[in-house]
Amino acid sequence: MIFFEIIKRELQIAMRKNAEILNPLWFFLLVITLFPLVIGPDPKLLSRIAPGIAWVAALLSALLSFERLFRDDFIDGSLEQLMLTAQPLPMTALAKVVAHWLLTGLPLILLSPIAALLLSLEVNIWWALVLTLLLGTPVLSCIGAIGVALTVGLRKGGVLLSLLVVPLFIPVLIFASSVLEAAGLNVPYGGQLAILGAMMVGAVTLSPFAIAAALRISLDN
Repeated sequence: MIFFEIIKRELQIAMRKNAEILNPLWFFLLVITLFPLVIGPDPKLLSRIAPGIAWVAALLSALLSFERLFRDDFIDGSLEQLMLTAQPLPMTALAKVVAHWLLTGLPLILLSPIAALLLSLEVNIWWALVLTLLLGTPVLSCIGAIGVALTVGLRKGGVLLSLLVVPLFIPVLIFASSVLEAAGLNVPYGGQLAILGAMMVGAVTLSPFAIAAALRISLDN
């Protein structure tokens, strides 16, 4: 199936360019490591602000990885070939987003135990952080892909990309921080998680069509 072939192709290309995978992860760990050094080792203070630090670091590291989502394919001409395949363009776009999440979002989740250790997170707060990353990072990938598709034809689209997508990340940050705050207070947070889950379902369902339309506009210009 073309869908899985595109995912496999993206993973193989990424494995040949280890720096593009490792740089966002190193950035995430660097931010997580520097904050305790700056604000001090007080566990109570760290546990209060650490979840927000982790999510801001995840957002910024995601921004570093968006640039290559469609740009390399645009430069070498393979993007046009992907658009001409028998598979509908929204499915091709979804395959690219899935591959991006596997390379960026999933590693952040796997690194969360290290983040919890560095930031002195309790187990229940760490688990809430994992759940928010699991539901929130796919939304970041979907929104970022729309922004990249809109700016792929521009020479210096990085700044414009940040201006486009960062405001759209704010709802995810708000509900993720609400979940983590509730976990810190030991109160239920199922409602906030449900809203994050609804955001993820909506983004995964609708964003491929927006990405496809954005790519057509960018390539037509």
